[in-house]
Amino acid sequence: MRGVRVLHPRATSSVAVCAALVAMTVPAVLAAPIPAAAAAGCPAGTRLPAGSRITAVPWPQRRYEPQRLTGIADGSRVTVAVIDSGVDARHPQLRRAVLKGHDFLPGSGGGDGRTDCVAHGTAVASVIAAGPVPGSGFAGLAPGARILPIRVTETGDTPSAGRAGTAAGLAQAITTAVRDGARVLNISMVLYRDDALVRQAVRDAVQAGAVVVAAAGNAHGRSPGPDPVPYPAGYPDVIGVGAIGADGARLADSQVGSYVDITAPGADVTAAVPPSGLGSFTGTSFAVPFVSATAALIMSRYPRTAAPTGLSRVRDVTARITGTADPAPDSRPGTQYGYGVLNPYRAVTEVPATAAPAARHPLGAADRGRGTVAAADSRGDALVLSGVAVALAGAVLLLASVLSRGARRRWRPGEP
Repeated sequence: MRGVRVLHPRATSSVAVCAALVAMTVPAVLAAPIPAAAAAGCPAGTRLPAGSRITAVPWPQRRYEPQRLTGIADGSRVTVAVIDSGVDARHPQLRRAVLKGHDFLPGSGGGDGRTDCVAHGTAVASVIAAGPVPGSGFAGLAPGARILPIRVTETGDTPSAGRAGTAAGLAQAITTAVRDGARVLNISMVLYRDDALVRQAVRDAVQAGAVVVAAAGNAHGRSPGPDPVPYPAGYPDVIGVGAIGADGARLADSQVGSYVDITAPGADVTAAVPPSGLGSFTGTSFAVPFVSATAALIMSRYPRTAAPTGLSRVRDVTARITGTADPAPDSRPGTQYGYGVLNPYRAVTEVPATAAPAARHPLGAADRGRGTVAAADSRGDALVLSGVAVALAGAVLLLASVLSRGARRRWRPGEP
């Protein structure tokens, strides 16, 4: 199995991305601007940001006013798997939320997932479930939820730093999360290749009733043609999440495509930094946990309706999230904002008049629509791998984008 190399979106040029693809790697994106600061007890080259005390209420909390959900839903009785770089359970706002998990990072010697050498997973988990503490304006959107940490990578802002994960490890993490009772899977990373093991693990997860939420990626405009298809976000019945800033506009790096189902705050997001501070993070990675937290709120509020009893429940939760989204400056659904901007309060308290079409792709039909991409994967080729010329790579990208859009929107030959 080829390694999963984590490419930081702001430290990696489009040339480097193409070189990685030609080298037949499977890049995964962890979108966080992490300053240099050695992490004690972690391998040389891994980095932690220097945490600070932030007393102001972060802009996403001002936008969402989560206090309106007090007494309605807080995520209680719902376990959210954070499949990421681990979650540091020492953080005072996470101590009561983090369960013992798993470590599938090659060379780590195993563990319970509660170690984080790059702060990415800890930040993501805190957006979901950080509890309020005196002197801090920051808290998670679903503070009653429990976090199941599963470590699959530790590569942060420097491509060569830390131990890289594998697609097989990601697939194992997805399968294990469902087995351990996670009802929401937060995947703030991207594989730019359709991997058969990951695809099957995602299929099994959603059929078991687990809501899978994944990043749309941060590679917009970095290569000719359409943005590369991100996985797992590109798979059927996965909620693909793009990012907006405080002004409500899509982040320049946030990818554009039919795999974007919803957008959420992803710029200057306040989140936890090990061992006890707070920091500011940017990228689609940090938009994902707002959506995961909302899924947990829905399941907490409607335990019978949103019980993990199969694919229909996943689609019910997805329809609530997409069908109650706030309007965005794009068509509905559009390739930039999906169905709009996440509104957790409306998702929990309102019932959409009609189910959002993006929540209704049958797995079988969508898989057939992706046959060309899957066949390329079975031959060991990367999604955008020609090794010959940039023009050919652009043609493959265009074909993959068209196939993906057709599959997700039930397009058939001869239809507009």
